[in-house]
Amino acid sequence: MATPVRLVEPAQNEFLGELEKRANHPNHFFRSMANRPEVLKHFVPFYGSIMGPGSVARRTKELVYLTVSYTNKCAYCTAAHVASGRKAGVTEDEMGALEGGQDSGFTASERAAIEYARELTRTADGAQTRDALNEYYNDEQIVEITLIAALANFTNRFNNGLDLVPER
Repeated sequence: MATPVRLVEPAQNEFLGELEKRANHPNHFFRSMANRPEVLKHFVPFYGSIMGPGSVARRTKELVYLTVSYTNKCAYCTAAHVASGRKAGVTEDEMGALEGGQDSGFTASERAAIEYARELTRTADGAQTRDALNEYYNDEQIVEITLIAALANFTNRFNNGLDLVPER
């Protein structure tokens, strides 16, 4: 069994301490990334610039992130985005459908984003599904959806690679 990386304590990193103080709970993702403090400092605003307000609806962002996390079987990101998905209006039945690789029950535009995110995750190439996005999204939105899928794949691989599990 591989030895997990050391989780940095908030007292050892001021930026991490502030993050956890705002969140009001420990975060193993941030505590692991704090082993590279400069990366953590840049990652947080980068994540926020993609997952924060943009041209893609919050619900669609969460559907894309959840699709990628379910596809990669990332327990850590799934747990985080089930909570934020609920806040964005994603139902339990819809989450179950995403987990099972089902796309029925979603709008046509949501299905296009879900199918693209799933293909991009499985093949690192969205050629089969990218054109369908053009029916519903403009260039800015397609780039944003691609960034969300890429970000989710990054965090999934970070968490799965380090065997991080949700704190709760």
